[in-house]
Amino acid sequence: MGTKYSNVKDKIKSAILEGYFQPHQKIGSESDLMKQHQVSRHTVRKAIDDLVNEGWLYKKQGVGSFCADRSLNKESAIGIGKNIAVITTYFSDYIFPTIIRGAEAFLSENGYQVTIFSTNNNIDQERRCIEAVISQSFDGLIVEPTKSALPNPNINYYLNLERMRIPYVMINAYYEELEPIHVIMDDVGGGYLQTEHLIKLGHENIIGFFKNDDIQGSKRLKGFIKAHRSAGLPVSPQNIITYTTESKDSHPVEELRKKLQNTQRPTAIVCYNDQLALSLLDVIREMNIQIPEQISIVGFDDSPLSMASEVKLTTIKHPKVNMGIDAAKTILKLIEQNNESSGKFDVVSTQYKPELVVRNSTGEKYIF
Repeated sequence: MGTKYSNVKDKIKSAILEGYFQPHQKIGSESDLMKQHQVSRHTVRKAIDDLVNEGWLYKKQGVGSFCADRSLNKESAIGIGKNIAVITTYFSDYIFPTIIRGAEAFLSENGYQVTIFSTNNNIDQERRCIEAVISQSFDGLIVEPTKSALPNPNINYYLNLERMRIPYVMINAYYEELEPIHVIMDDVGGGYLQTEHLIKLGHENIIGFFKNDDIQGSKRLKGFIKAHRSAGLPVSPQNIITYTTESKDSHPVEELRKKLQNTQRPTAIVCYNDQLALSLLDVIREMNIQIPEQISIVGFDDSPLSMASEVKLTTIKHPKVNMGIDAAKTILKLIEQNNESSGKFDVVSTQYKPELVVRNSTGEKYIF
């Protein structure tokens, strides 16, 4: 826990980063700040002096303290630093290192330094990452949204990025209320292909596992439902299992065990991603159920995990490296137009068409 003055300082700085104080706007009198933060005048003055020294505020003698226009510093640095920030949910596992490498390689070739941040799919950590981006005046940002299916309290930070003319591109998902430029998969189409493949193999009792705090999961579930409707098959509510970031390692596994113990057990499984599919494969093995003879399973992302076990996963191909490269190309276009125009962009978003990769984890419906 910080000192009183550092807490006041951090709260004022956060308010600036979130856009509550605009450049040249008075932040409030010392008396107002004393009441608001329940601290002494000395504490308020020390916090303000630090923020003035760091360039966040400036003082007018006899008038008060005002929010500094940090964009002036950014404009003077354009073309010198050439720094891009990349914020991703994770950077050390699954498909994320490959996406990051694609972006980093292209940006480096074009003379940009890349700083990578990770949110661990945590809203508070995302806020801290964006604060760092605004504080350090990056030229642009590539960001994977955190818990993109849920209302996000950090939207003001993105609006402040726009006000400061720091362009950003969202990858893998996007916050729909912002309508940002984005580089994504057609997740509805991917969920449809997963399910359609199993239906064509004769499966009707198909269970689907979908992560519901990321918009990819919601869209893949939509594809799951659409494929059933297209085939004229009813969707049983009991066959849709949703889970969160926090419960991803426990809830799906527990639910699958219950389903496989039923007399009317499913003959096929649609998974949110390959990572989940690998966890569910362990449960299937424990129960001595043969794949694909007795049950089929489909993943998503065509990650290295899809080939990691003796069961090679049928899955949906993810562009990975190309997504990183395309995101990098897009942010450079936005930066170029941002520097040459009034901030109006003609850059378009990218959506990849899903492609099914068929391996030995799926087969025709097993007859009990």
